[in-house]
Amino acid sequence: MNHKPGFEGRAGITRVEAFSDGVLAIIITIMVLELHAPEASGFAALWALWPTFFSYVISYNYIAIYWVNHHRMFGHARVVTNGLLWSNIVLLFSLSMIPFSTAYLGKHFGDPVASAVYAVSLLAPSFAFLCLESSIRRSGSQSAESQAYYRSTTRKGTFAAAIYALAVLLGVFWPYVGVTLAGLVGLFWIVPYGPLDSLFLRCEDLNAS
Repeated sequence: MNHKPGFEGRAGITRVEAFSDGVLAIIITIMVLELHAPEASGFAALWALWPTFFSYVISYNYIAIYWVNHHRMFGHARVVTNGLLWSNIVLLFSLSMIPFSTAYLGKHFGDPVASAVYAVSLLAPSFAFLCLESSIRRSGSQSAESQAYYRSTTRKGTFAAAIYALAVLLGVFWPYVGVTLAGLVGLFWIVPYGPLDSLFLRCEDLNAS
């Protein structure tokens, strides 16, 4: 297949995916390095680390979710456009901030600023992913299956961004509520087809009728 100058095909897409996989692997590695074993022995010393470990688990879950959806999204890509490249770079940059916010939250769990900063670090990549999805939607596969995937991803991404924004606001006043909201969004993404998806589809059917 011939492409316009500067528009790479499948080989270019594979290269972008490989680069992204490497960056995400490094991000996870950095987060693991923040898990330091306690100097003292005993269960009490381990229990004192629960905020750090809890923050790590939530963040690892989110990195895994982005990797899975990044992989699925690129399955619909057909060419490497300038928009795709830069929106992907912005996504990786925003995800690279998660190790910092995770470490900060682990050390200051329950602090309003730490909770808000963490929620912001999750809000930023959600916007970046929506931009990446929009770029692939314009230049990628236009099949009925792909269009259904684009709609589903946009719905979930928009909903997630709204909850993250709410978590930022609530985290300033009720830190634990903000972190809990962020964790619940992760459950929404893990489930392939849940109650909210059914609700979104019913709303689409009502609008179409």
